[in-house]
Amino acid sequence: MEIFELSRVNRFVLDKHHLTNDSRIDDIIQITDNICGLHSTRLTTSYLSLFERTNNFQKTDFERELYINRTLGRVRGMRRTLFIHTRDMIPIIYAATCKLNEKYVEKYMEFHKISLSEYQEISKKIINILKGRELSAPEIRKELDSKSNIPAIIHLMCNYGLLIRGKPIRDWKDHRNKYVLFKEYFTNIDLNIVNEKQAIAILVEKYLKAYGPASENDISWWTGLTKTEIREALHYIESGINKIKISSIKGTFLIFNSDIQKLYDINNIDYPSLSLLPELDPYPMGYKNRDRYINANNYNKIFDRSGNITATIFLDGIAVGVWDTEKKPESIIKFHLFHSIEKNLLDELYSKAKKIGKFLFDENVQIIECDSMIPLTERTAGGFISPLKYYQKQVESNRRL
Repeated sequence: MEIFELSRVNRFVLDKHHLTNDSRIDDIIQITDNICGLHSTRLTTSYLSLFERTNNFQKTDFERELYINRTLGRVRGMRRTLFIHTRDMIPIIYAATCKLNEKYVEKYMEFHKISLSEYQEISKKIINILKGRELSAPEIRKELDSKSNIPAIIHLMCNYGLLIRGKPIRDWKDHRNKYVLFKEYFTNIDLNIVNEKQAIAILVEKYLKAYGPASENDISWWTGLTKTEIREALHYIESGINKIKISSIKGTFLIFNSDIQKLYDINNIDYPSLSLLPELDPYPMGYKNRDRYINANNYNKIFDRSGNITATIFLDGIAVGVWDTEKKPESIIKFHLFHSIEKNLLDELYSKAKKIGKFLFDENVQIIECDSMIPLTERTAGGFISPLKYYQKQVESNRRL
């Protein structure tokens, strides 16, 4: 079995994820398809993931594809997480993860004390209200004038493919959004066009093309499906798959035969790849085994207790620090490095941070380097969203003393 250096493998995956200088493109649809969807638990994550993978990203271009051309859609998929997928992939995601949703829905209805008859009655009313319209949950609730848990029922309707999340209520940073009837949003999409087994096989193939070389554990974790389901899917494409080893990482990894030569052809590039990726970016969230990109000593600085990754600085595919934003009242980008880096890379880091700050706040930002941070595992839930939140407060406290 062939063994490949980790640095070579990381460069190979970075290229596929459009995270090297030579691989960045401005085709939003192509990027989304190539990396098997954009994480979108928070919509800002999707924007920032694209910003880092393109040469000239414009918010309006992304919004045009999402809300006007509707070549993209925001749906619940792998691990029941919100993703933005291409319209061609949406039926695949829906069919491949339908059982995951079914198991979840039963518990969800029980937790929120929603009976099946109540759901059926209210969902029909919501469908009638939304015909030809796009409304937020509060607007829907106002028109229904019902004591039912409307947000929970809307959530279920999105899971069933009856509704889809549309535009944010205010702007791209707003976590609230309006809802549209799925059939009106995507008039030509048939969610039942493929069966479950076919969909899983297609999804596994797409994953390996985007993230391979990867292990069965990686695939199972990323999809949320069982290893039995993954192995059955791999059986359909096994003739095109090879097994390799990666230096310094335990286990066996799967890769398409067609990618082996590409892996060999990765050149020793003089210039490094530096990326400031948002929380839950697809690249680091694509693997169960994180040894390929994080030193164990720094694990708790980028992952919280639930396995959520924060906004992270990557150098040649390895996590070297975290970054954060703040606005009080001036706009700030903060970062913390796990170890020192060369001056030219530090200069590039400052430059990238300024560009991201300008993108986020539409104004020039102040850059602050933090010399310490509180591990995310010692923070409360949600701490990964603001990994350096308490650094500045500590500095101000010291100043007052």
